[in-house]
Amino acid sequence: MSKSTPHIKSDNIKIAETILLPGDPLRAKYIADNFLEDAIQFNAVRNMFGYTGKYKGKEISVMGSGMGMPSIGIYSWELINVFGVKNLIRIGSCGALQENLKLYDVIFGIGASTNSNYAAQYELPGTFAPVASWKLLEKAKKVADEKNIKVHIGNILSSDIFYGDNPDAILKWKKMGILGVEMEAAALYMNAARAGVNALCILTVSDHILTHEETTPEERQTAFTKMMEIALELAE
Repeated sequence: MSKSTPHIKSDNIKIAETILLPGDPLRAKYIADNFLEDAIQFNAVRNMFGYTGKYKGKEISVMGSGMGMPSIGIYSWELINVFGVKNLIRIGSCGALQENLKLYDVIFGIGASTNSNYAAQYELPGTFAPVASWKLLEKAKKVADEKNIKVHIGNILSSDIFYGDNPDAILKWKKMGILGVEMEAAALYMNAARAGVNALCILTVSDHILTHEETTPEERQTAFTKMMEIALELAE
C-alpha cells in the first residue's frame, strides 16, 4: 500500500533513508536534474518537489522543506515517522554573523540556538539544546577535507523572525559566538532527537549581516554547489 500524508504522496516510489532538504523545492529539482542518476519524482503536493535517485551508486532522496520551523517541522516529522527516513541533511543559506566569515563560506551547524518555542511541546523541565548528529557531522567533515573545502563548525541561530522591529537585536547572538542565522535547523534537530535518527544542517553564507554584502540569485546557484557535493556524499 502506498504511504501518504497530507503533505507527501509518494505513489509507491521509495524515499531513501538519507534525504537532502533544501528550503527551496526548485533547488531540490536542480539537485535531482544535475546530480542524481535515474531520479524519479515522488512528491508534488503543494509543489514541494521530492525526488529519489542514485549518487555514485547509492540511493538518496532530495525534497524541499519550505521556510521556517513549522514547515520543516512538518516535513521532517512525516519523513521520519511515516516514511522511515534515518538521515536528514538540511542544505540551506544563512546570514553570516562573524567578521571572519565570507560570502560562499560553508558552515556546519553543530548546535542550533533558537528564539522559537518549538521545544515547549516536549514539556521538558529545562531548556533543550538542539544539536547535530555526530555521525553525520564527522562524516561531512571528512568529506570536506577530502574535497579541500574549508568549513566553519559551530553554533547557528534558527530564528522565527526574518523582519523584526529591532534589527540590532540579532547582534546579541553575535556576542555568544553564533556563526550564522537561518530559520529551520532547530526544529529539524529536535524532531530527529525525539525519534532517535540523524540530522545535520549544512549552510552556505548568502549574505553578511555585519557588512551587508549579499549574493544574487544567480550567484547562489554556484555557491551552493560545494554544500550539495558534501551532503550528497553522506548517502549510505
